[in-house]
Formats: sequence, structure tokens, C-alpha cells
Amino acid sequence: MSETIQIHANGEARSLRRGTTVADLLRDLEIKTERVAVELNLEILDRAAFDRQVLNDGDRVEILGFIGGGSL
Repeated sequence: MSETIQIHANGEARSLRRGTTVADLLRDLEIKTERVAVELNLEILDRAAFDRQVLNDGDRVEILGFIGGGSL
């Protein structure tokens, strides 16, 4: 069994160690979880699941950041 898996994160191919969670991926990418949404295989993932959602070979992950500011 291979120790790595292949995923696509925001359209970019990535090799990750088997057992990597969404939270691990975000840490590796230096992305804070407070202001992001994560879509895993076309489904929005609940932020509470980031630590327990293990990524699998072939998964597609989209990470969207929210930007505040401006005036009305």
C-alpha cells in the first residue's frame, strides 16, 4: 500500500501522506480555518469536521477565503 495519496486542491495536484485530514492540509498551506469554506468533492464541509475528515486518493478540494471590509 502506498504511503501517499494524490488530490487536487484548488485545481493543483498535490501529494499527501495517507491519513491527512482537511485540517492538516490547511495547516500545511498556512491557511487559518476561521475565514474559509472548504468544498470536498462538490460538497461544502462543516468546519467542525475539518479535524476528522480524512482525505482520500483522488479527492478534489476547493478552499475559499472570505475577505471583509469596505463600507456601504
